[in-house]
Amino acid sequence: MEAMAEVKTSTERLPIPDRAFGAYLFDLDGTIADSMPVHLITWQQAVREAGGEFPEELFWAWGGMPLPRTVEMLNERFGYRMSPPEVVHRKEQLYLELIDRVRPIASVAAHITEQHGKIPMAVVSGSPCLTITRTLAALHLDTCFDAVVGAEDYTHGKPDPEPFLTAARKLKVAPADCLVFEDADLGIKAAEAAGMTWVRVPVHPLAVTA
Repeated sequence: MEAMAEVKTSTERLPIPDRAFGAYLFDLDGTIADSMPVHLITWQQAVREAGGEFPEELFWAWGGMPLPRTVEMLNERFGYRMSPPEVVHRKEQLYLELIDRVRPIASVAAHITEQHGKIPMAVVSGSPCLTITRTLAALHLDTCFDAVVGAEDYTHGKPDPEPFLTAARKLKVAPADCLVFEDADLGIKAAEAAGMTWVRVPVHPLAVTA
């Protein structure tokens, strides 16, 4: 986790494809915000309070999964009988209490600041809209986005393309003209399914594909 934090806060510039885009769509956690360690802490506490355990390896493997589905999968795997809405609500409460620990991912924050006002931008996340807006405010990036798409705004979460397609519709930009910034495999699958070009914001060397 320490090595990840070092890379995540790197000031290395993002490798943007050499073509014009009509909009930039950003995932939040692990892409704009170096928030995954905080999410790990709060997920594990919320699940523990509900009588279960959330192994760290599963947390990382399930990155980008819709929050209620995460609880359902824990129930299925371990035979728990946790309430998805209650666990998710508690987890979000705990996250907001620790939000001052969240830092921006420097290369992404710099790109957002640089492009603000030049191109429409949206945040597309599996978190509730309140969590998204509070996180952006904590990072001083809340005025940079033309749209926010959270868990309340779609029926099918990543890897389904619906979240990104919803953002494109809100920005009135064709999906093929959107560039997605993502760190999780599920998010990249969603971008591909939406017919969008993507840039990975990863632990390891940055990559881009059409």
